[in-house]
Amino acid sequence: MARRRGRAGVFGLMALLVFMGIVVYRSLNIAGIRCEVCITYNGHAQCRTVDGLTEEEARMAATTNVCAFLSSGVTDSMACSRTPPTRAECTPIG
Repeated sequence: MARRRGRAGVFGLMALLVFMGIVVYRSLNIAGIRCEVCITYNGHAQCRTVDGLTEEEARMAATTNVCAFLSSGVTDSMACSRTPPTRAECTPIG
C-alpha cells in the first residue's frame, strides 16, 4: 500500500513539473506584436510598450496601461482611452 502511494506521488510530481514547464515556456515565448503607445491627456504625456498576440490586442493594452497612469476614475479613464495617441508604433516580435 505504501509503495502505491509513493509511485502515485512521484507520477503526480512529474506531471506537475511538466505542466509548470509548459506554462513557463508558453509565457516566455509570446510571439506576436510589440506596440508602443504615447498619449497626451490633461497636459501630461506618457508612453507604454506592450506585447500581444495581435496588433489590436497590443495597442488596446498599451492604451489602457497609459491611461491608468494619466487618469483617475472611471469617467476620466474612458475619456483618456478615446484620446488619439500622439504616437503608436507596432512591430513584429522576432
